Amino acid sequence: MGSALSPSERSTALSERHGAGNDNRVDYVPDTVTRSVKLLVAGNFGVGKTTFVNSVSEIRPLRTEETITEASVGVDDMAGLPGKRTTTVAMDFGRITLNPRLALYLFGTPGQRRFLPLWEELAHGALGALVLVDTRRIEKADEVLSILEERGVPYSVAINEFDGAQRYPINEIRQALDLEASTPLTSLDARDRGTCLRSLITLVEFLFHRIEAQN
Repeated sequence: MGSALSPSERSTALSERHGAGNDNRVDYVPDTVTRSVKLLVAGNFGVGKTTFVNSVSEIRPLRTEETITEASVGVDDMAGLPGKRTTTVAMDFGRITLNPRLALYLFGTPGQRRFLPLWEELAHGALGALVLVDTRRIEKADEVLSILEERGVPYSVAINEFDGAQRYPINEIRQALDLEASTPLTSLDARDRGTCLRSLITLVEFLFHRIEAQN
């Protein structure tokens, strides 16, 4: 499903959709679409992946959320998530049509390690990943970054700025996550489509330049 991006199809397509609302969603794929790009939206448990996909998707997103029950006690780390009532058990799925020929498919990964086998399937054919991070539980991001690195999936990182969370300088967060200098790092509010799209643009530009350098 992955596809290389041509110069005419890169981040400008996403940028042009900044002002587009997502209230009038449709589920069909235009007949003209002949190419697709697959991206992951990754991150640890409770970091906002489902909210992110819902904010940017032009279609009604596919969700696989289930209510958290007592069976999760001692299995899922609920520290710092007092309002968490549901969790993704397979994936989230959304779509953005970049132009009449090209569609971007977003696959949100489940956050718990017990769903790691699903990561193997979701990562197949993915051009890259946007990793969401919560600074209140920043140490939880290490495992997600390691999983992507082990599978050779390039990624950028976006800080989901939750209400009430302390704000840190970007360079401090970069050091805390031990990110390479070339790894993009942005911030967003997963409820806000504009900031989410800007982080996606950053990821697409990063992936495009990687492809250019390899050719």
